[in-house]
Amino acid sequence: MSTSTLASFLLPEGFARPAVAAVLREGSLVAEAGRYALHSVGQRRERRSAPYTGRQTTREADPVLLVPGFMAGDSSLTFMSRSLRAQGYRTYRSHIRANVGCTLNAAAQLEARLESIAIRRGSRVQIVGHSLGGMLARGIAVRRPDLVSGIVTLGSPMLAPGAHHRALTAGVDVLIRLSRAGIPGLMSEECVAGGCARQSFEESQEPMPHDVSFTSIFSKRDGIVDWRACVGPTAHAIEVTASHIGMALDPRVIDHVVGSLRRTAQTSVLEVDRGVSA
Repeated sequence: MSTSTLASFLLPEGFARPAVAAVLREGSLVAEAGRYALHSVGQRRERRSAPYTGRQTTREADPVLLVPGFMAGDSSLTFMSRSLRAQGYRTYRSHIRANVGCTLNAAAQLEARLESIAIRRGSRVQIVGHSLGGMLARGIAVRRPDLVSGIVTLGSPMLAPGAHHRALTAGVDVLIRLSRAGIPGLMSEECVAGGCARQSFEESQEPMPHDVSFTSIFSKRDGIVDWRACVGPTAHAIEVTASHIGMALDPRVIDHVVGSLRRTAQTSVLEVDRGVSA
């Protein structure tokens, strides 16, 4: 896909694509995966050494929906899910096998998924979205604050979706060509330059409802997207030192995710006590 195929409004002035060599920073994923492995081993040792009665984890109230990034599926957030469950959270998959389709269709699918979780648990849901998953989460939170209590985005370039590495653009190009060839369920040109793209972008720019918390996690080491596009002006911004892909498994990032989820849960409890909302 050439830069002319990508709608200009997706790359506003003040943002830029990462340099070609920036993708080399994603090599730190190896160290981040190793950090996660060591952290997991340490946690298992702690559980084994703890008395049996002290091994049970207090279950957190709000369920958590995990949404993968572009060209990724639920499996990309497996480590995140395991870590959150160890902290007492009920995590749910998005049922996205590969995030390569129309963003409006993906948003509709996620909205239906949220409805089913909210009905099952009798509460609003928190969303953790990685990259494109975070942008989808923000749009849904604006439309359906009755379903969403808070969102945490990881390396999600909401302010400039087009400010991504050229390697990612090449992936979009392949999807568009396959869509033109008649393969269904893939991102089309409408999704990056037409009405679909504009609607998705405009929804991601609308003000967040006052009772939906918003945390944006970003990294200046991000080799895939312009980190400046990930810092929402109304969000609680947290800077981490991680690669774009590594945000989904680095235990230091996951600690920030847990902290954000807990802050939202505490706020929800206060609102219930005050009779404001459930």
